Amino acid sequence: MDKEYLIHGKPLRVIFLFSLPMIIGNLFQQFYNMVDSVVVGRFVSESALAAVGASYSLTNVFICIAIGGGVGASVITGRFFGARQYEKMKQSAYTAIIAFVALSVLLGIAGILFGREIMVLLKTPEDILDMATVYLNIYFIGFPFLFMYNVLSAMFNALGKSRTPLVLLVFSSILNVALDIFMVGTLNMGIAGAAWATLIAQGLSAVISFVLFLRMMKGFRCEKHRAFDLKLLKNISGIAAPSILQQSTVSIGMMLVQAAVNSFGTQALAGFTAAMRVDGICCAVMIAVGNAMSPYISQNIGAGLTDRVSSGLKSGIALVAVYAVLTCVATEVFAGRLISLFLGEDGTEKALVTGIACLRFSGWFYFLLGLKQVIDGVLRGAGDMKMFTIANLANLAIRVGAAVGLSPVFGIGFIWYAVPFGWLANFLISFGQYRTGKWKTIPAA
Repeated sequence: MDKEYLIHGKPLRVIFLFSLPMIIGNLFQQFYNMVDSVVVGRFVSESALAAVGASYSLTNVFICIAIGGGVGASVITGRFFGARQYEKMKQSAYTAIIAFVALSVLLGIAGILFGREIMVLLKTPEDILDMATVYLNIYFIGFPFLFMYNVLSAMFNALGKSRTPLVLLVFSSILNVALDIFMVGTLNMGIAGAAWATLIAQGLSAVISFVLFLRMMKGFRCEKHRAFDLKLLKNISGIAAPSILQQSTVSIGMMLVQAAVNSFGTQALAGFTAAMRVDGICCAVMIAVGNAMSPYISQNIGAGLTDRVSSGLKSGIALVAVYAVLTCVATEVFAGRLISLFLGEDGTEKALVTGIACLRFSGWFYFLLGLKQVIDGVLRGAGDMKMFTIANLANLAIRVGAAVGLSPVFGIGFIWYAVPFGWLANFLISFGQYRTGKWKTIPAA
């Protein structure tokens, strides 16, 4: 396939083809997250499942920093690639990799030092606090691998090579599942075994990604360049910081919401954790299409083809609409069976009812998430970040406000009842900004 196919082919076709490896990759990633929780819930205990869930809300914030940083940095790299400025393209890529790996080391150290205190602040039930802390500490050790893999994946995507991250993610997912079953089910390492399985699988994928990326960069001939440039880092940060905020909005919200969930006890937390694992799979396609929009938009703007942006937006919306219908049907029909997978024969009624209620309600509103992700991808790809950031903050405020202010009074359901309102507000603000057309005049660097 033409390496510049994102600026030549029909928008619906190229966005679908470009997003497909991301969709499959995201599904695999969520699948092994789900298997991780199923193994812990069935081979260890319902309390261990709750501990993984309590830890996930914090670790996912850092994961989204890695993903958001990579996606944001890839906008600059993709713009240079579209303009055939290969020297700046390489410099942008290397600067982003060095900066975010360095950041990962600092965040990992901070996580190890303060992870337990944060879990206490989030009102983690006392009976699962030690297990959650063990899981977190092992996870934080692997941060450099986590960040390296996600930034490199974004760079591959920016250059139209979305199949490479997919192959590596499939490899990582299968290895993670196998190690999960071996370490938790066979060696009886408990929740620590699940954490070590993730670290090992991510570490191998990160190293292989780096080797393949260096080999690909050799194919672009250009003048010698510095590996790290402060000016480019500033420009990358201008896009990456809001992108990190956007990618982290859901996770930051869920971390704050976690305190509200935790107050309902370990059983409710276990059910909510199960629902969130399935929810992750349901959201994976929407998020992948949104992330695919950014390289499509950045390359076309870089090539001076702004007329292809509108058709790309319509194509992205069409893709998420089809998936939203399928997801709604699946969650309504199979919610009970899916939640039961995590709890096993010893699962409590409260955990089961909580998980089913959350999943069935969410299923009706995934199209709103799809709209949000697609329009956010357009603004991010264009580098139009101001209103983009405001929109995501509005989303966060609605979700956290309902969870913290309403759920203690009206019940746990209000934790997920506010979610679609947040998505809708986010979309309306971002779409309003898109309609102004200001994104057409924003420079790349």
